[in-house]
Amino acid sequence: MNINSIKNKIFELKNIRLKIKINLGRNKYEHLEGYIEKIHPNIFTIKTNKGIKSFSYSDVATKVVIISKF
Repeated sequence: MNINSIKNKIFELKNIRLKIKINLGRNKYEHLEGYIEKIHPNIFTIKTNKGIKSFSYSDVATKVVIISKF
């Protein structure tokens, strides 16, 4: 996947309830639920039950962040 296709997928998922899995390294993961709030040219923000988190599109490309629908 290239960055442009990831941006298009993120845009399609806006305002849909999502499950977010964040790889923290060393086999540690954080699981969140939320909605994509804002989309910017280099990052996007997700409003979760633990606050607002921001991620880059390269985080999705390298599978540091895995986003899926409920």
